Amino acid sequence: MSPQTDPTEHDDRWMQEALRLARAALAQDEVPVGCVIVHEGRAVGRAHNQRETLRDPTAHAEMIAITQAAEALGSWRLTGCTLYVTLEPCAMCAGAMVLARIDRLVYGAADPKAGAVESVLRLVDDPRLNHRITVTAGVRADACGAILSEFFRAKRAGPGDLL
Repeated sequence: MSPQTDPTEHDDRWMQEALRLARAALAQDEVPVGCVIVHEGRAVGRAHNQRETLRDPTAHAEMIAITQAAEALGSWRLTGCTLYVTLEPCAMCAGAMVLARIDRLVYGAADPKAGAVESVLRLVDDPRLNHRITVTAGVRADACGAILSEFFRAKRAGPGDLL
């Protein structure tokens, strides 16, 4: 495969954008997860967690970005898309990605407690489902994990210690 067609060529660039969105979530006292969905080299969905802001348990970065991408592409089928996210998706988000027919997932930090890609469950490549997603794990994992550690360390320390 030539460098021009290598799907991993731009992974670092897009994960940097997802990290920027995670920092925006941190500034809003949200769990700092950022997500970008890319189709044909351009971002068609960008979001960060907004569960607290929207008072919505489904307002994960991936869910919001999937909705944006579907709107931008005019279809619920997100074939040809790569989803970049700073944290391994949970069962809800991994399930939505399968239903949306996303081709590829790139994530940063693993989630040993709720990850539904490789850590706890393996939803995106389950042969019983009608779609499977190619996965690249660990892109900028240290940076993705550090922002989450910072957030939860500040939460444990008490109010007023975040940021």
